[in-house]
Parts: sequence; C-alpha cells; structure tokens
Amino acid sequence: MIRPLVRLESVAVERWLVAGAFTISRGAKTHVDVVLCTVTDGRFVGRGEATPIYYHGEDAEGCAAAIRAYADEAGAGGLSRERVNAQMPRGAARNALDCALWDWEARYTGAPVWQIAGLAKPAPLPTAFTISISEPAQMETDARAAVARGFTLLKCKLGGEGDAARIAAVRAGAPDARLIVDANESWNGHDLEAEASALAALGVELIEQPIRHGEEAQLAGIATPVPFCADESCQDRADMPRLADFPVINIKLDKAGGLTEGIGLADMAHQQGKRLMIGCMLSTSLGIAPAFLLGSRAEWVDLDGALLLAKDREAGLAVRDGLLHPGTLWGLPG
Repeated sequence: MIRPLVRLESVAVERWLVAGAFTISRGAKTHVDVVLCTVTDGRFVGRGEATPIYYHGEDAEGCAAAIRAYADEAGAGGLSRERVNAQMPRGAARNALDCALWDWEARYTGAPVWQIAGLAKPAPLPTAFTISISEPAQMETDARAAVARGFTLLKCKLGGEGDAARIAAVRAGAPDARLIVDANESWNGHDLEAEASALAALGVELIEQPIRHGEEAQLAGIATPVPFCADESCQDRADMPRLADFPVINIKLDKAGGLTEGIGLADMAHQQGKRLMIGCMLSTSLGIAPAFLLGSRAEWVDLDGALLLAKDREAGLAVRDGLLHPGTLWGLPG
C-alpha cells in the first residue's frame, strides 16, 4: 500500500504551570516548557509532545528549531518514522516527531498504536507519585497526602545528606506504601552500600541514579540490598554496554528519542535480563501517553508528569484509586 506523504504542519512551544513546585537535588521548577509537534497528510493529523532534557543542554526553542530544520531537509520526500529514527539524533526533538508520526499512523490506518506496535492493550496501571525533596517533616506531610489520594507507590527525591532521615519521615507518613527513591546523581562521595542498606531497612525497593552519568565504574563490585536503576546514565540502546552494573534501567522517551527507540530499548533490556522502569519528565498527558503503552512491560511505572501540573490537556490520562487510566488524546483512531 502506498502511503500519502506526511509533512510537518506546525511546531509550537507551550508553557505549563506546575502545581506548587517540583523540587529535586538540582533545584525547583514552577513550570515546564514542552514542544508540540503536528504532522499531516492533508487529511489525517498526528500530534506528539516532548519535554527537553535540560541536563543535556536542550531547550524548547532549540528542539522546535531542530524539528523544523529536519522537516525542511526532508522536503518533498515527506516524513517517516524510519527516516526520522535513522537521521535525527536521540532526544526530545526526535521524540516529538516520532510520536506525532505514530499518532498519524493510528488515525490513517484505523488501528491503535499499541496494536500497530505489537504491544499489549493498555490497561490501568499503578503509577508512582513523586514526593519532592524537602525537610523531613514536609516530606512526611506530602507522603500522607499522596496516600490519602489513593497512591500506593511513592517516589521520593533525595539529595545526599540526610536522605535516611527523609525516608524515615516518609515511611512515618505512609507506613504501608511502596517506596522508591531518586538520588539524581547526588551520592558521589558517599558510601553507596551503607546508604542503600539504610534505605533497605525502611522498605525502599529501588534506588535511581546514585552516581553521576559517566562514572558508572563506581558500581563495579558493589553489592547492595536494593537494586540501582540507571536514569541519567541510560538514554538509548547505545548506552547499554556501560550499564552492566545496573540491574534496572529507566526508559524515558524524551531521552531515548521516541516510542520507536523506547520499544527497541525495552527489547534489549529484557534480552540482557535487566528489569524495567518506565519514567517521564514533567509534561501533559500528550507526552505521557506513548510511554503509557510500555508500562505493562515494566516492574515500576513512574508516569505522574501530568499529575504534577496545575492543569492538563482535555481527554488526558486520569487517576482513579491510585491507578492511571489511558486517555483518548493520542494513539487512537479518530
């Protein structure tokens, strides 16, 4: 079947406010700028959203410019996922364009993306809810509020000093919740085994990115009671040879450069016996929806990016009884 030529219709930068502030070891954010990419064949339209990876030096305007430049180079040949993934570098710009093309294909073929991609039909998933780094008393209050909303898995942001006290406070506020933590590269110079053991005693089941990207050799020979998960250290399949000492990887489509690469990375991780976490940046449900399709392949799902905003797009993902339910704004025929 000869498919119609798909071209870029528009690229826009949008600013979405955070509900309060989102705080990690690197600082606080009160808003997020996302890139909204729209493609069309003149009849069917597809949309994709991406959040620039700021610690890679990306910004929304730069990602938008990269998409426009690539579309100009593609010219009369039009856009396709195959060429986009072969010709664009990984990152948020490619994610927005790749996901827009998946969305277009669903509308063009009349089949949902999950079916086209050979993934499981999406079903409600328990998602982690993020507890921003703060003083222990505030984190205890925030954990208690999250549990009251029905969340059973909490992800706590850490910063190095005083982390055990923070998690002890969270445990006091949420005695029955599952806990995972994200050090965001802040444990350099710390005794990794001792830090992990202290958190294991508090029931923590996963520790994200304790060391800086590029310093993965620090983990060689270390045995901890809680598995370490590669986040900043893991972008796409090209990074896998460096991650032998990470038993878990966190797949984020903005890092990987789209759902196409995300599927490939998940396949490779399973082949190597690694366990999976599916994560996200701050974004609206349009940015979360493609990652939601990979959720059934992961042991830990951390897709609360839209839940941390002051408002979301219409027809977005919804939370009921702590479960994230698929929305209808992306990846479905219509």
